[in-house]
Amino acid sequence: MISAYTGTQIRAAEEPLLATGMGSVLMQRASHGLASAIVHELRARGRRLYGTSVAVLAGKGNNGGDGLFAASFLAARGMRTTAVLTGGAAHPEALAAFERAGGRVHLLTDANAGELAAHAASVDVVIDAVLGTGAQGGLRGAAAALVAAFSDVPRGPGRLVVACDIPSGVDADTGEAHAPVLSADLTVTFGGAKAGLLADPGADHTGRVHVVPIGIEEHLPWPALRRLEPEDLARLLPRPGRRAHKYTRGVLGVVAGSDDYPGAAVLACRGALAAGAGMVRYLGPPAVADLVRQSCPEVVCSTGSVADTRVQAWLVGSGMGPGDSEQLQRAYDAVESGLPVIADAGVLPALPEVMAPQVVLTPHAGELASLLDRLGVDSERSAVEAHTLGAVRQAAVLTEATVLLKGATTLVASPFQDFYSQADGTPWLATAGSGDVLAGIIGALLAQVGADVGRFRNAGIDPDERWAAIAALGASLHGLAGTAAAGGGPLTAGRIADAVPSVWGRLADRADLWTR
Repeated sequence: MISAYTGTQIRAAEEPLLATGMGSVLMQRASHGLASAIVHELRARGRRLYGTSVAVLAGKGNNGGDGLFAASFLAARGMRTTAVLTGGAAHPEALAAFERAGGRVHLLTDANAGELAAHAASVDVVIDAVLGTGAQGGLRGAAAALVAAFSDVPRGPGRLVVACDIPSGVDADTGEAHAPVLSADLTVTFGGAKAGLLADPGADHTGRVHVVPIGIEEHLPWPALRRLEPEDLARLLPRPGRRAHKYTRGVLGVVAGSDDYPGAAVLACRGALAAGAGMVRYLGPPAVADLVRQSCPEVVCSTGSVADTRVQAWLVGSGMGPGDSEQLQRAYDAVESGLPVIADAGVLPALPEVMAPQVVLTPHAGELASLLDRLGVDSERSAVEAHTLGAVRQAAVLTEATVLLKGATTLVASPFQDFYSQADGTPWLATAGSGDVLAGIIGALLAQVGADVGRFRNAGIDPDERWAAIAALGASLHGLAGTAAAGGGPLTAGRIADAVPSVWGRLADRADLWTR
């Protein structure tokens, strides 16, 4: 599991070591790690080290010092190095080491920003070490002009941009991006991943994230954000026992679909069946139920009430609108039942303003903005997209529900302390019905493992916070299935559901290897 921290948490973890005079040691560890990561990346690309050109854009603080020391280590490997000092000064010891290694130094001014941007665009490796985790806001003045001009130059196929700790202009705590930002192919971050690297829009600029341990790890607190990795998925996915039957495998009730959007109910049921629910019971309009029967003969359909339907969890809302009064009442009853519920965002206006952690809401950015407005927080889609982590956290606190914000990076927030970020999908997942399949997958998981407290305790997850973990697990499974089904090309929602069992099987195989 990847753990990510705010810049404040990282700096607090460094404090005990800085107090004992280990500041220079931490910088050496960070810069060695940065240089090693660049060497590894170049070799992985089949590039020779000797003669490779490197430009480091160095601010005047410790981030710039990390970059300059790293460049001096690369110079010792035979690379040609240049430094652009963006703040009028530089970390003294790091600059001296860089110059001793033969590096050339340029001082950035308003007059030469374009010229130095052109130079940076001509080299093989650019190290962004202008702003670190403590910076407020974005780049200004000549540094902003330099990065803007550099970003306008078409990127050659071999050029590598590496961010030192965090891309300059990305907020380490929130993921907000203050233009201009120099988008990286690789971000080498120190001590622990930064929360802003795993949340949009910051994640748009980070490329791959590589964490370099520097010795502060034992001082780090509970992470601000976590990301499930394949080993975690393998641990958490349910596996039926030898004497399992359909009722012990998890029964999911589905309240979805309408005369306008009957296919949503079908896709939600398909997602649930693909994700291992022992039984799916559908409640809804007769015409929609007929379509569900034809498409998914395994589903038990009726027109009964929530109270009379025995299930372990509910899925509500997919394909429903404000005119579907009977379905909306069923959705409300499901949320009030106390059982785990996955609530697709179309039904949110009909639900209570305050719910419970076992209710998982799944809005996209526009729906989250509407939810926040309903809760008295002036918001709009663009504001949510600019500050995704803060918006999803605020919604979880206000509703007391678990909130999953759909997007290129899926964020999950519990109303207490656990937050997850998953980015396992493909842009092809942005297709009609994809969210209905996601709801079905999460619903099936809620029904199967929602009551299995020990499973989460054994995985290092607070059982009281398991609802957020289940939502993150479902989002990851959905993303992996979409990526597998797409194969690099266009995708339909039904194919996502079709791919879930094979992805699940590969993860189960990994679990077998992990436990041997």
